[in-house]
Amino acid sequence: MTNLREGDLVLLLDSKQRQYLVTLQAGKEFHSHAGFISHEEIIGAGEGVTLRSTRGASYTVLRPTLSEFILKMPRGAQVIYPKDIGPILMLADIRPGLRVLESGVGSGALSMGMLRCGVDIVGYELREEFADRARANVERFLGAEALDRYRIELRDCYEGIDETDLDRVILDLPEPWQVVSHAATALRPGGLILAYSPSIVQVMQFREALDKAGFILADSMEVLNRGWHVDGMAVRPDHRMVAHTGFLTTARRGVE
Repeated sequence: MTNLREGDLVLLLDSKQRQYLVTLQAGKEFHSHAGFISHEEIIGAGEGVTLRSTRGASYTVLRPTLSEFILKMPRGAQVIYPKDIGPILMLADIRPGLRVLESGVGSGALSMGMLRCGVDIVGYELREEFADRARANVERFLGAEALDRYRIELRDCYEGIDETDLDRVILDLPEPWQVVSHAATALRPGGLILAYSPSIVQVMQFREALDKAGFILADSMEVLNRGWHVDGMAVRPDHRMVAHTGFLTTARRGVE
């Protein structure tokens, strides 16, 4: 891994494990209540270096993971969180070369996970400000070259899908069942549809539409995330856990 350069995205970690997301620019400074650090001190340094601010506070410099970036990035729409993005990538079998329709791109969190796996995405999004934010977040974390595989159209997926022979249809919409009939013709045989739905009532209506449209292997699940406190011999589950966020429902288009 090369040393840090101007334009790189870095995560500054203070002594209390607080995280600060910074894009390195010559002439800029990172300011906090504990003084400041010039970006020039970071540019050219290696990842993992610890620097001190003008008031003596220490900051460790790291390249952010995708999970860390998602939790810190600018967003307008509610994002799909890392605890669900990981399972989505596995459940939808996201891999290089797939053609994916994503509807409801939001702030681009799931898009980044899929793009980093090597897919080509066409996004359908109703709100222009969400589309702009998603593109900006993708470019900031993955670089401008990722935008060559990321095309967002301002349109309503409920009204139809123009693409054909798609490998995947990924939905984060209030009424995913309205897309099922369109997905049935847009997906290739064996192609997979996945919907992220906060409510079990949404899941029920989606599953009913999948059955009527002849989709097979339908399955619904949720992911619960419980951390553990580990401090020497003091070991116990955390008092808080990330429990319900949304249900993940998958199905495959059968062969006619």
